[in-house]
Amino acid sequence: MIQIAELFLPYPTRLWQLAKQVGVNYAVGILPYEKPAEGMDGPRDWRQVHGQFSLEETQRDGQGDYPWEYAPLAAAKARFAEAGLELAVIESSPPMEKVRQGLPGRDEEIEQVGAMLRAMGRLGIGVWCCNFLAQAPWGRTTVDLPTRGGAVVTAFNLKDVPALPAPTGLQLTHDILWDNLRYFLERVAPIAEEAGVKLAMHPDDPPVPWVGRVPRILTSLEAFDRYLDLTPSPAIGLTFCQGNFGLMTSDMPEAIRHFGSRGKIHFVHLRDVRGTADNFQETFHDDGPTDLLDCLRAYREIGYSGVLRPDHVPTLAGETNASPGYAVLGRLHAVGYIRGLLEAAYGRAEVRAASRA
Repeated sequence: MIQIAELFLPYPTRLWQLAKQVGVNYAVGILPYEKPAEGMDGPRDWRQVHGQFSLEETQRDGQGDYPWEYAPLAAAKARFAEAGLELAVIESSPPMEKVRQGLPGRDEEIEQVGAMLRAMGRLGIGVWCCNFLAQAPWGRTTVDLPTRGGAVVTAFNLKDVPALPAPTGLQLTHDILWDNLRYFLERVAPIAEEAGVKLAMHPDDPPVPWVGRVPRILTSLEAFDRYLDLTPSPAIGLTFCQGNFGLMTSDMPEAIRHFGSRGKIHFVHLRDVRGTADNFQETFHDDGPTDLLDCLRAYREIGYSGVLRPDHVPTLAGETNASPGYAVLGRLHAVGYIRGLLEAAYGRAEVRAASRA
């Protein structure tokens, strides 16, 4: 059955113990670039998560290894195991900006992605969550919008987006991005298949066709069907991020069945938003417009047996908003709510048995 996971920094923080105490047994990990700052439980530099930097900017460890190579990943997995957490997903990336933009040096970046996939395969880490967001990571125009009881959430309004310039000297278009994505998939799919690792492509966030002058392509159900057909491979699939897909369709359970019938949902982000792709805000998991119980029933129907994690939670009273969407109390609330939904969807005995396995 589906399993609840959490996104963790790769070095122990308070969240590791708290999540374990509320029943989380699976970890979604970020590559071990650096130890977290004091009091941080979420990413400090999203460029590192999304691979929007260069190889030259990446520090190797004391053994000369990049963070995505075997030894650093093995050490991270061992730390999680010691805390009773199974590292199931890597949601972070080696440098990929030249790949996305089709620039010289992209083959060297693809070589590093291949090194990470092979290391993940050796370690039994079965899923890599990646994205194809060129030039800028996921974006919000507000990170402290008040919501229920004075908690604050992130929000996006397209009219407030600054005029992001197009990459210097490069005419980046939707067609060019599609070509670059195909080039990438054709080269990594065989490596992922051989390693036994599934590639779970995340939707563009927000799912709008342009952010400033930068094009986006993974913004609709039709776009994801096109993506899946670029390089047919059992390794190629998607991260079903419900906040993004909820802005693409009014029938989320049917979208789950559609991609699930193709065997292409490799990872799930359970979250909810209110609004449209051009203008939306995050919500508490129990306060959004989507019937999350119907969604979980759809995952059960398609036989999805991977992990899901809550995402983009509110920041509650007494917490800093240093990592908007990733404060601790909102995550614990989300885990508890999702656990209740799972018992309603699967039955209490099945959920309890799975949580003890």
